[in-house]
Amino acid sequence: MRVHADLGILVPQVYLPGPDIDPHRWAAIAVDQFTSQPEYWARAERIVADAPSTLRLTLPEIYLEKPDETERIQGIQAAMRQYLEAGVLQPREGLIYVERTLGHGVRKGLILALDLERYDYTRGATSLIRATEGTIVERLPPRRKIRAGAALELPHILVLIDDPGRTVIEPVGAARSWLVKLYDFELMLGGGRLAGYAVDDLAQEQAVIGALRGLVGGAGGEALLFAVGDGNHSLAAAKVLWEELKPAVGMDHPARYALVEVVNIHDEGLSFEPIHRVLFGLRQDFFAFLRQSCGERLTCTPVASAAALVERVAAARDGAGHTVGLGGGGSDSPFCAVEIADPVASLPAGTIQDLLDAFMEAGGAEKIDYVHGEEVTLRLGSQPGNLGLCLPHLDKAALFRTVRRDGVMPRKTFSLGEAHEKRFYMEARKIA
Repeated sequence: MRVHADLGILVPQVYLPGPDIDPHRWAAIAVDQFTSQPEYWARAERIVADAPSTLRLTLPEIYLEKPDETERIQGIQAAMRQYLEAGVLQPREGLIYVERTLGHGVRKGLILALDLERYDYTRGATSLIRATEGTIVERLPPRRKIRAGAALELPHILVLIDDPGRTVIEPVGAARSWLVKLYDFELMLGGGRLAGYAVDDLAQEQAVIGALRGLVGGAGGEALLFAVGDGNHSLAAAKVLWEELKPAVGMDHPARYALVEVVNIHDEGLSFEPIHRVLFGLRQDFFAFLRQSCGERLTCTPVASAAALVERVAAARDGAGHTVGLGGGGSDSPFCAVEIADPVASLPAGTIQDLLDAFMEAGGAEKIDYVHGEEVTLRLGSQPGNLGLCLPHLDKAALFRTVRRDGVMPRKTFSLGEAHEKRFYMEARKIA
């Protein structure tokens, strides 16, 4: 393993399933997806059956805070040890170039490990590796608990670089015909196709490292190289655990690093999607709450259909006001485009999240969930007692500029793709 301390990078030893393991059943989607759709996880269970799978090494968040949570975590940790002892997982050292084929294109990335000493998720951080969205510290303990007793980590973290010249990842992809293919298969449940290639040539690895150094040098003196796109809370939990461990284990310990996939924000296969909200079990009238909170700054325009609502929100431009689409909630109109003038927050997600936080604190609903896709949001929101809130898209080209200028954005502002496009667990790394 090779460390590039100035970049906060470890070239890791990665564990992959052996040749006898069915990769289609091995790879499961990120645990923080489909949290209000138990039918997805039931289908995944049927596909996996009793085969070795990362579904046995991770805890889907739909099962968090359930009576059997502790038992599930113990089962995960036991499965990790069993897979290692039985040779289900086999080690190899080096970077891995990955391609994820989706309906709209191919997303390209590099698997490596990042130094948690160079990462800070707090607001106003100036570290080399930063969060892009606000971190909800209350969400960290269950993730920390899973990692604390784990022999392995499996990443669903996607970290972004701002490389308009396409100097880091794309040259590796251009040479992929010379690389050893490690895996290439169809992912389950409409996840697309995943292929991985070994970056074994030291000169090629050094070219990647040199190009990353070039990005730091071109950042105008600001030491922001890696911005966490997906998996903010998983990386933050790894940081919390590392800070607890290092006084006892010292600085030369595998838990100091976290395995991630790095993606160029300018990659044509990388899409930015809004993260919508659904309120479940309304106890108060949300529309009345908006009118009381916003007064004359609030405009609510009924629209004829869900499709018309999605179009109106997509066409909205940040100017004097922020627009959010509401569906359900017991309003006279089932679909309503809400505009809030003179917002304090810089982004619509911040404007609506501040209102939702106050609404939830006042006991306005039983639960809030963060959902991918307008269709799912409005379908769930149309169920009795619920409300769906559709947010507009964020320009991905503005991400690094916004983080440098304003610090972290409001939590759950954007998503790298829709739910089925999220990272699937494939690679693992020893952390204990």
